[in-house]
Amino acid sequence: MWLRNCWYVIAWDHEIPPADSPQLFTRTVLGEPVLVYRTQAGELIALEDRCCHRHAPLSVGKREGDCVRCGYHGLKFDHRGQCVEAPGIEIVPAKARVRRYPLVLKNRWVFVWMGDPALADDALLPDNFSCDSPDWQHKPGYLHYDTPYLLICDNLLDFSHLSFVHEKTLGGSTRIAQARPTIEPVPGPSAGWPQIGIKVSRHVHDVPAPPFYQRFRRFDTNLDRWFVYDFLLPGTLLMHSGGRPTGTGPDQTGPSVRLHSCQTLTPETATTTHYFFQQSHPVGEGDATVTQSIYDSLVAAFNEDRDMITAQHRNLQHNPTLPMMPLAMDAALIQFRRLLEARVQAEQQTPSPWPHAPVAA
Repeated sequence: MWLRNCWYVIAWDHEIPPADSPQLFTRTVLGEPVLVYRTQAGELIALEDRCCHRHAPLSVGKREGDCVRCGYHGLKFDHRGQCVEAPGIEIVPAKARVRRYPLVLKNRWVFVWMGDPALADDALLPDNFSCDSPDWQHKPGYLHYDTPYLLICDNLLDFSHLSFVHEKTLGGSTRIAQARPTIEPVPGPSAGWPQIGIKVSRHVHDVPAPPFYQRFRRFDTNLDRWFVYDFLLPGTLLMHSGGRPTGTGPDQTGPSVRLHSCQTLTPETATTTHYFFQQSHPVGEGDATVTQSIYDSLVAAFNEDRDMITAQHRNLQHNPTLPMMPLAMDAALIQFRRLLEARVQAEQQTPSPWPHAPVAA
């Protein structure tokens, strides 16, 4: 169920060492080790982290200018992935090269394209605006899951679990589970991509402020809460959420909470996942202590998710063929899985030279 012709986040930009650092950054995406580094001019480069000679990881080699030298037998590769030097060999074979992946930096997320480089399309990048906006403030986060990424997608597509998994953190009311969400398609940028995800809107009226809010803002009345988000292929959540005193309008003054969250899932392997996240509050509606409080609450809640999904995954492994029982609250995740499956099938039916012939960008 992996979609390859799409953008996956491989890192926050602060994770990639500067150009003058001897350190090399590597992370596995879709089962493939990828090396990321900055050139002297500041360009971000992504290469297959596997020497074409004996498949040693280039990341245990060393930087030489804008090149990387393999630490096993000394082959040196330039930023295009081409081997430009092989000790003891006068003429380096043209086939001595490693794959170069398209890489894009957008709002502090570093995106890698794992499919056919010729199809890399910036129009498919998600609008993670609050990751790098002067109007929003956050602390970036990363978690690693020992579970398949689709189980985490399922979790994010059904917020009824907030009432139970996050009863003492993000949730605080069983009314969240009782509220029925509205589900709509998210149109794509072109005829080739008519739909890129689904939009889920859930409004919950007249409920107590959750413990999460009470950590940084006190409320003495019930709130009307909202969760409105796009969930985009291959696994990115972009959400506006918040709460205001019950019965007040969006333009009325008074205590409220407004948040924007960007979360994205990147499969590491078939059973492990990278999770990049942040939740922003508007600048001027809280100081650094509020930013830290939101981050701490989010990490606590996401650890609750991880514990539950990990336990679920262990159970699934006992009998992988045992079917799950679909219920009404599964509508969004069922629609997303169908959309993903259709894109994967369409991709597999289209002939491509990848991955048999590595292509340098």
